[in-house]
Order: sequence, then structure tokens, then C-alpha cells
Amino acid sequence: MERPWLKSYAPGIPESLKYEVMTVVDGMEKTCDEFPDNNALIFIDAKITYKQFRSMVNSFANALIDMGVNPGDKVAMLLPNVPQIAIATYAAWKIGAVVVMNNPLYSDRELEYQLNNSESSILVTLDLLGPRMIALMPKTPVKKIVVAHIRDHLNFPKKQLLPIVAKDKHKKIPKTENVYEWSDLLKKYPDDDPGNKARFEDLASLQYTGGTTGVSKGVMLTHKNLSCNVQQIVAWFPGFEKGKLTELGVLPFFHSFGLTTVMNLSIWQGWTDVLIPRPEPDAILEAVSKYKVNFYPAVPTMYVGVLNHPDINKYDLSSIEGCFSGAAPLPVEVIKEFEEKTGAQICEGYGLSETSPVATINPYGGETRAGSIGLPISDTEMRLVDLEDGTRDVGPDEPGEVIIKGPQVMVGYYNMPEETEKTLKNGWLYTGDIGKLDENGYFYIVDRKKDMIIAGGYNIYPRDIDEVLFEHPQIVEACAVGIPDEYRGETVKAFVVLKSGAALTEEEVINYCKDKLAKYKVPKIIEFIDELPKSGVGKILRKELRQMELERMKNKTG
Repeated sequence: MERPWLKSYAPGIPESLKYEVMTVVDGMEKTCDEFPDNNALIFIDAKITYKQFRSMVNSFANALIDMGVNPGDKVAMLLPNVPQIAIATYAAWKIGAVVVMNNPLYSDRELEYQLNNSESSILVTLDLLGPRMIALMPKTPVKKIVVAHIRDHLNFPKKQLLPIVAKDKHKKIPKTENVYEWSDLLKKYPDDDPGNKARFEDLASLQYTGGTTGVSKGVMLTHKNLSCNVQQIVAWFPGFEKGKLTELGVLPFFHSFGLTTVMNLSIWQGWTDVLIPRPEPDAILEAVSKYKVNFYPAVPTMYVGVLNHPDINKYDLSSIEGCFSGAAPLPVEVIKEFEEKTGAQICEGYGLSETSPVATINPYGGETRAGSIGLPISDTEMRLVDLEDGTRDVGPDEPGEVIIKGPQVMVGYYNMPEETEKTLKNGWLYTGDIGKLDENGYFYIVDRKKDMIIAGGYNIYPRDIDEVLFEHPQIVEACAVGIPDEYRGETVKAFVVLKSGAALTEEEVINYCKDKLAKYKVPKIIEFIDELPKSGVGKILRKELRQMELERMKNKTG
């Protein structure tokens, strides 16, 4: 098989790696031995060294063992980026349990489904969500709940702490059987090492997909998947030394992007992770400036939000050395502006929960191509196959479905053999994404197969329209969708968020698009909206907008 991307690799990046057969828990132990006094986590100015981190991991691991957790049992997390999510995750992994990540923004119905589907027996959550989860407990296999608080790891004097606790809207959790306080458990259980029961080939994590293609599915990732993906990323950024950097912890750890590129990468490398529970521009700018953040993994909304902050020039962003962007395409104008502000190279990448998640990255230290998701990382094969039956490799410049093979590819969907069979074929992961490949091996995602709009017989990729709208100086964000049309089958509607103080009419936006898009791609309807619906990681939810529009149309005709 030809690998045209290899010629575009940055100097020193190997085609293949000799992987250390170590789980991420082994990596954590190695880091704690090498850098015990380095700060592992910083959270609202509270600092936790690697020595302290290991001590807490061991204490919580012993607590889980006493609760009856055995290797292979499922421990669910329902937490934002607070110290407890990293400590509890590594504790569960250490005793051979499987971690089930859940989004704190999900509804009770969604959480009930995920807790049941995953067969989770223990849940670690935040006090804000405690009463809801206690009420939900009888409908799930969850037998015990551990409640954490924002204040648990803060070491401020009481006076300084009060406003933070107030902001947290701290709720008193009722005394209930089988509900435990996080801080009580850490005090009660010794930090004796319970031994590492996780094995390289064992199941480590269930990462639930957003359900954009139907029912949410539990992606089964092994310790091998997670460890290999971290080692692939380390190899891709060779100048970033162990024990030397500070990383921005704004990508949520409950999402595979944050889990691997922030939490696991940072701990593997002995870096300091500055945790930000809510991805707001103020908090990001303050963290970068105050703690001299070097590595900045984020999603496009986090880049856009920072650049549009009215006080951006008051913050020092010069410490940033490298940036990683994923989950959605980053507009070219945003890349240029951010790189000018920081002097750092932004490397756009691509992946899915099913690939742990990183599959491609633009080469750090090499040529980054705007609009491209970059090159397959070491030991990663990618092909483009026909959209009909997925058996034929497509020709040059012809769009095809992206399929992937590599050590980071999942082993399947939990308890869903039919879905697994549809997605994993002959060792290849069928992504459902439509891509193109250029002569130098750079891949481009054109769209999702299911997002493609067919209007008047033309295939329209909504991302083409999004990109054009993003370039308008008065538009912050935009998202195009296909809606039913009696004449064309479907027609294009665009939802647009304007910059503060900007004023545009529907006609002005349509005329702007006419100059930049083929006639059949130009949106026929524009709706101005205050904000676009987004997933927990900041990805714009195109499906939700389309569903909203379909409901409206149904109500009008009904």
C-alpha cells in the first residue's frame, strides 16, 4: 500500500514506533518516580505534586477495593475537569477496573441509558449533581456513589475559599446509605500501594459517542489503545521534553480528546496540567498568562472565544510553544490570527472516540496545510473507499469514506456486536467521514456521510458553506444544514451567530455567499441565532439544528 504522507513527515518523525509495553498507569508510576516534586495538577491556584497525586490515587484505589470493585468492574465518572476526575480514573485503572466517562451536561435520561448500558456499579460525581444521581440510582446498576466538592483540594484560608464555594452553589448532600464523601475516603484509607492490576491488553475505558448516528455507543478502548496513542503523540511533538512543560487542561477529560491529549499525555510526560472546569475565554487567558502554559490543545470554539475577547491584549500569551486543534475544522482566518498573536504553530488533527482519539495531525515542525487534518501519525494506515459499498479505493481528488487501521483503533462497541460489525471490517475502522487526499499525503475531511445535503441532484458538503461564512468579518460562528424542500429534495439553511454589535441582514449574508460559492451551494435561508448548540467538547451539533428545524416544519404543517 502506498503511503504518500511519509514524505511530508517532519524531520525525525518515525514511520513506526517501538512501543513501551506500559499501561498509562505504569506511565504514571514512572513519572511519579522521576518527577515527584513537579506539580501534576493546578486547580484554582491549589497545587498537587506527583508525589501527592500518587498518594491520593493509592488511597482511592484502596477505597474502591473495600467497596468491592474487582478487575473488569465499571466505575463511572460524572465530573468536569477537577482533580478528582484524574485521581479517581487512575485509581480505578490501577485496580484493573474499567472507567466509564459521562458528560455532566447530559440529561437524566441520557445518563440512565449510559449507566445501564455500561453496567456501572460505582459513580463518582460532583455535589451539584449528587441529589439527581441519588434519585436516579434505583433505575441503574449503580450501588455506591462518591460525592466530590470543588473545595476538596483547595488549600486557601477560609476567607478566600468562601467566594469559590459560593460560586460552586455548594449543595449539602443528604445522609444516604451507600453515598460517600470524597474527602472522607481519602482520609480513611491508607496510601499503601495496592499493586497495579491493569494489563496492557485489558479493557480500560468506555467512551460514549455523542449518539449523532443513533443510539449512543460505548467505545471499548484498551490500555494498549490509550498507551499507544499517547506514545504516538509524544513522538509527533519531539521537542517537548519530559518534566518541563505546562499544559492547558481545558478540554474535558470525559471526552476522548481531553482524556488522551491532556490528562494522559500530561501525566505520561510529567508535565503540569492547569485544570479549567468551564472552557470560558477569561479562564483560559488567565491560566495561560499566569502559569506560562506551553502546550495548548483546544477546539475551534476555544480559539475563536479567546481571539474575540475584548481584553486579549492585556494577557501575555508568549509562553505558548505548540497548539493542537481538533473536533471540528478551524477556520483559516482564526489560524492566522492566533499564530500571529502567539508565534506558535497550530497543528490541526483528526480522530474519533473509536481511535483513542488521534489518527492524524499536521506535522509539528513541518508544513501545516490550512483546511487539512494533516498526516496519519506513526503506525496509522488510512484509505479512502467508495461511498457505495466501501470496497474500492477511490482515485486522486475523488472523495471517499475514510477508513483507518492502527494500534489506537478500538476493539468494538460495548454489548453491540452488530454495530461493531458494521464499523470494523477486516481490521479497518469505517469512520463515516468523507475525505480527500492530496499529492503530498495530506488528508482533508469534506463532511460526514450523514451530513451531506442532496439538493437538486447535487451533493453539497455543508462544511464548504460553514468555511465561507466563518470568513465574514462580522460572523463569529455558522452552521449549514439541509432541510426538506418540495422542489429540490433538500435546500440549504444556515444558522449564523454575529459578533457583538454587528448587524447583517439575511439578504446581505446570501449575497456574500453568492460571490464565494457555486450557485447550488448558496444558502436559501439564513437564521440569526444567539449561540449554536455544542457538545461538551465544544463541537457544533449540526444534527440538533436540523432536528430543531424539522420539528418547526412539522408543527407548522400539523
